[in-house]
Amino acid sequence: MKHFNQLSITNYELRTSSTIVSFRFSKILFSFLFFLFSFLSFSQVKDTTKVNQLDEVLVSAVRVTAKTPVTFSNMSKEELAVRNLGQDIPVLMNYLPSVITTSDAGNGLGYTGIRVRGSDATRVNVTINGIPYNDSESHGTYWVNMPDFASSVESLQLQRGVGTSTNGAGAFGASLNMLTDNYAKKSTGEISNSFGSFNTQKHTVKFSTGLMNDHFEIAGRLSALKSDGYIDRASSDLKSYFLQGTYVGKTTLIKALTFGGTEKTYQAWNGINAVKMAEDRTYNSAGEFTDEFGKTRYYNNETDNYKQDHYQLHWNEKVSENWNTNLAFHYTKGKGYYENYKENAAMSDYGLQPVGVVAATDLIRQKWLDNDFYGTTFSANYKADKLDVILGGGWNKYEGDHFGKVIWARYASQSELGDHYYDDFSIKTDGNVFAKANYQLLEKLSVYGDLQYRNVHYKANSWETGLVNDNFNFFNPKAGFTFDVNKQNVIYFSYARANREPNRTDYEGGSNVKPEKLNDYELGWRFKSSKFQVNSNLYYMKYKDQLVLTGELDDVGSPIRKNSGDSYRLGLEVDATIKFAKQWSISPNFTLSSNKNVDFVSDASGSLVNLGNTNIAYSPDFIAGNILTFAPIVPLRISWLSKFVSEQYLNNIDDASGKLKDYFVNDLNAAYEIKMNSVFKSIGINVLVNNIFNVDYVSNGADYGGGYVYYFPQAGVNFLAGLTLKF
Repeated sequence: MKHFNQLSITNYELRTSSTIVSFRFSKILFSFLFFLFSFLSFSQVKDTTKVNQLDEVLVSAVRVTAKTPVTFSNMSKEELAVRNLGQDIPVLMNYLPSVITTSDAGNGLGYTGIRVRGSDATRVNVTINGIPYNDSESHGTYWVNMPDFASSVESLQLQRGVGTSTNGAGAFGASLNMLTDNYAKKSTGEISNSFGSFNTQKHTVKFSTGLMNDHFEIAGRLSALKSDGYIDRASSDLKSYFLQGTYVGKTTLIKALTFGGTEKTYQAWNGINAVKMAEDRTYNSAGEFTDEFGKTRYYNNETDNYKQDHYQLHWNEKVSENWNTNLAFHYTKGKGYYENYKENAAMSDYGLQPVGVVAATDLIRQKWLDNDFYGTTFSANYKADKLDVILGGGWNKYEGDHFGKVIWARYASQSELGDHYYDDFSIKTDGNVFAKANYQLLEKLSVYGDLQYRNVHYKANSWETGLVNDNFNFFNPKAGFTFDVNKQNVIYFSYARANREPNRTDYEGGSNVKPEKLNDYELGWRFKSSKFQVNSNLYYMKYKDQLVLTGELDDVGSPIRKNSGDSYRLGLEVDATIKFAKQWSISPNFTLSSNKNVDFVSDASGSLVNLGNTNIAYSPDFIAGNILTFAPIVPLRISWLSKFVSEQYLNNIDDASGKLKDYFVNDLNAAYEIKMNSVFKSIGINVLVNNIFNVDYVSNGADYGGGYVYYFPQAGVNFLAGLTLKF
């Protein structure tokens, strides 16, 4: 499981004392915040104006608008829905600027990944209603734990670069914030089913009671997804739920949410080499072993199994015409394991005492993760004619147990099966406060300031690295301006500073790992008219000790990173929307960039060699996307979607043997909705044909050096079709 890495804890007293102190601190903080927001809410005269979609306050502290000098893209529920037939959120975002997506199974279900401006998912900050979603230790985002979450997303915003201050992990490539479903005033229901290639199927049921007595709403969703995957045995069996209760008052919105999912996926994170790919693009080595008769077989339960449940409580209050407040509490419970068949494994590595002289055996192991993540976020927003101020922050704590056990061994052992052969533990606290303001200095000029202080404390004990007990204090200032040239043209400039701590895998890779720093400069131009809209920006991201991907993966498919000293990303992003006829529109975008390590020192040959400036791994120089839409009649919409990604290195030493070829892929999407006045309000039909020209392409790979390069092939032409009934 990509959630798992090994850090052994032997210091139980350290864990216990830290837990007690943190628990006491959290009680004090929670009590103080509750008192503060209660005082703000009830000590002033209530505004009698009705609440107008206070849902948006859930993300207002971490979102930006056109008035903010930050580069961003939005996607609405309607834009997500036309292609929401089972594929994960990263795949649905594939056509946004500077975005590259990939899938272990090859068809967009199961484990999927995203890169923005060449930065992988561990460097993309993700929040749900302002609550951090990135895994605290790996910094990764595992969409497989929340299948069909797109069906419960009202809107999302992708901020490229550092973006505005947010909660959770620092944004080093982008930040993604998602707002879940708004409350509905009237009762609704929805049944959605889709089917497609590789025995893929998705079944979704949604409901809302509407506002009962003008104040209360209950809404929910159940989803089940299955797929065999394009890659051999890369199957997925996924289930998820979403349930929320809402109270709406004149100036109050209270939401209680719970959502989560269970997943069982056959492992497909090994990749294949070029020789095998030429013979069989779908080959999967996971679970392969040789039985006692010399026959090649595959273990039928080489699977990843995980369950994750999220709980959120939000309280939004409109204190006056100028003040809004938001207070949230959250808790996430995650537990699961991945299972492997290991051939000829040394018994001593698994804590097994052999009977007789046999010291190695075939065995089946499970690696478990059992974690808790909880905390609070808060914000207060003041808006006047010329001033918009947000004060906010959060405090979160992660506690994780990692342990392994052997459930079967071919040869007898004096040890009991099921005993833990390692027991690891880690504790991480993450707190931040920020203040940001937008001030209309002149009629056409507004200035922006954003200050954030973040503290991170991480404790763990590892047989590889010894005791890890690091404390980080980060100060992240941001500033910029927006100038309205005229009604159609806007120019903006911003500077942002970001700092980021190493993740769990980084510590395992070496004791000298350093936190990384980033100075991000953005210069943009926005143009908008009735039929033409364009956004363009130049960015320069200057890193110190950037943790770049080496190209290698660990034994659970997680990327290995290494500090690179000085490096930078310099690029131009352009995206546009053009309506050139009543029925036709086009939305092209492209990114042209240079991504370099400065005076990169390599030890690949066994000695240190300065290679000068080299290309940063997984950072193509050119990315382009386009959506061409034809709507001949109101209920019908046909879109042609195109994506081009130039060649990219899988290493940082410009070794051409570890390189992904460029690829150009086209999809066809059609949506037709029939409005009804009987039992159903509407009947929707959606069809998606992916890779319509059946291109053999690879969107991800791994380079272990010495010519050991592995690839992750993606599916050829395949389809998904769905039927949605709304009532």
